[in-house]
Amino acid sequence: MNQLSTLHHPDLFVQERFPRASAYDTDWVIAHEMGPNVLWLTEFLCEAMELRPGMRVLDLGCGKALSSIFLAREFGLQVWAVDLWVTATENARRIHAADLDDRVFPLHADARQLPFAEEFFDAIISVDAFEYFGTDVYFLPGLIKLLKPHGQIGVVNAGLRHEVEQLPDEWPDDFCAFHTVDWWRRHWAITRRVAVETADDLPHSRDLWLYWHRLTGAVDDAYLTSPAGENLTFHRLVARRVH
Repeated sequence: MNQLSTLHHPDLFVQERFPRASAYDTDWVIAHEMGPNVLWLTEFLCEAMELRPGMRVLDLGCGKALSSIFLAREFGLQVWAVDLWVTATENARRIHAADLDDRVFPLHADARQLPFAEEFFDAIISVDAFEYFGTDVYFLPGLIKLLKPHGQIGVVNAGLRHEVEQLPDEWPDDFCAFHTVDWWRRHWAITRRVAVETADDLPHSRDLWLYWHRLTGAVDDAYLTSPAGENLTFHRLVARRVH
């Protein structure tokens, strides 16, 4: 993995809660961030999933493919790294620098128009992205068709501890997609396509989110530091295809 000039003290980024993620070069993570530490979130999600070497995994909304690289390195997976906002060419450069051309395959595509065969994947993963396309009640049943019978889907989302009737003034408009973990559990279960196995919050989510902002020098954090920010969290959901 490419080493960048050391701009931050690496010890500050070590979290006992995330031993795998803490082993990665912190400047590399910061240079390609698109939000809170994606490797922390990916490790949290993977704790609740059954991942085995050689499995074919869809990383949906992969951003700059850090989660895809992590999945391939840590679990020996074949990963299809799909994103709409970041080009496949850009992600291919990062994947090549990580020496993972034979295990991570970048693709530029819309989550609602995925070019894969049905039952192609052993597992589907989405890190800090699913909230932006998965609130449509018809989305999950369509996505699940790409998953093998009894395969797992797992997501980790930014969300709420308690539902709100309107967005606080300090929050961006796109936070309208945020919900509680119970909302997501019902949203998935009602489709009758999956059996939800895990639905919980990341302990101390807001503290970790704030800590990451301060370490990376983020200046726009009013949505977190305001009283309304106490309602923000990260949660994970893992479910298994039933039919």
